[in-house]
Amino acid sequence: MAKWQKVAPEEKLKLAERLRTALAGRRGVTEKRMFGGICFLLRDHMLCGTGSGNFLFRVGKEAHAAAVKRHGAKAMVHSGRRMEGFIWVDPTMCNARSVKAWISLATAYVGKLPLKKKR
Repeated sequence: MAKWQKVAPEEKLKLAERLRTALAGRRGVTEKRMFGGICFLLRDHMLCGTGSGNFLFRVGKEAHAAAVKRHGAKAMVHSGRRMEGFIWVDPTMCNARSVKAWISLATAYVGKLPLKKKR
């Protein structure tokens, strides 16, 4: 399981830029600061992001078991609790192609979520 670590702001920005590049041209994607980093939301649902020097992808509970077996992936743990459906991925294990593959996996789940109600 991934252990939280403090990361320099410049490193977080570099990771966020890699995600921005992979997400370029996608409709409905916005940015928000979350989890000590920058997250990208699809129709107001968390899709992916950065934090603790890693990428974070929301793949859903059904894809969780297969996702943690992928190269460089670890389950997200928050306050000692395993967060099913959220996967930390080591960015040193990802090239541009694999980042896009992770985004596609996350989009397959998040894209099916119902629209959030306006507050």
